[in-house]
Amino acid sequence: MLMLGEIQTGLLQNSASVPLLLCVEALGLVPGERVRHSERPIGYAVSPDLLTGVDCQLPTNSGAKVRGIGTVISRAMITEGRVLQGSAFTRIRQGRAGRRLSWSYYLSKPGEVETTGRFNPEDIAVGFLTREQEISVLDLGAISGRTMDEVQKSRDLDRRPPFRGARTRLRWVAMQGKGAAGDIQFCVESQTLRTVRIDVPDSAVWDVVELCEDLALHDWLLTTLKIFIERSRMGEGSRSQVVDKLQPAIDHLLHLWMPAARLGEWGASIWERLERQPGFSRQWNTMVHRIRDQMLISAIALLSDALDGIRRS
Repeated sequence: MLMLGEIQTGLLQNSASVPLLLCVEALGLVPGERVRHSERPIGYAVSPDLLTGVDCQLPTNSGAKVRGIGTVISRAMITEGRVLQGSAFTRIRQGRAGRRLSWSYYLSKPGEVETTGRFNPEDIAVGFLTREQEISVLDLGAISGRTMDEVQKSRDLDRRPPFRGARTRLRWVAMQGKGAAGDIQFCVESQTLRTVRIDVPDSAVWDVVELCEDLALHDWLLTTLKIFIERSRMGEGSRSQVVDKLQPAIDHLLHLWMPAARLGEWGASIWERLERQPGFSRQWNTMVHRIRDQMLISAIALLSDALDGIRRS
């Protein structure tokens, strides 16, 4: 079993948090299909699944030519009216016919891509995670990005975001039978690219999609908050200047941290491992405490100045 996926995460292009009902409208990418949404424990909405037909080479580490034909599932999600994600994923199987069949056959198996010959799952997994995607090779990032862009075109968005934030990409591979179920490797490849490799039991094949989407969301929050702190130049400028630069993060990001809030038992157990190493919440809490310390010191300084003014008067 081999699954490939890529998730892009970024700021929804609107000046304020978008109400849940407007999120539902923006995510109505398939006429007549229901947009799933919930308000607790955090506002969340996900578009209907979109299918994209593909007939292309699959990425391989060895450079071997492996043709894949089938469909990719993509969807968009909005969290708390503020963060937008585009997700694309598919399951790779070895085709039995050894040749290309009619599209009706592939459409009957949504979210699956079949090869026209034998393939090495490990070769494709490593190639997908490590090699730059070529034009003729399956590009899940392009599909997830296009799904995300469709939502950003919504007329309900004013396209005046409160700050500029880069999109991050999380590219993931799930395999079965390569070690203990639930073993996970998370790597930061660059400022915007992360890779995840995870071993899954057969019963959790589709749970891994929601796990990786949740991981991508919280990695983006962590990355964006870290950039805010770096740009605030703590210890160099005045306290008021530092707090002013941190204000958008305080207003729009700090309340969004809620890992594993929507995951089932299996996904939550994987998050517990990630909390031990590399320790997402520890890093998040440390940065939040730094921001709150700056706010507290700034407030004390303002109060002290006000009291001095009263005494002089």
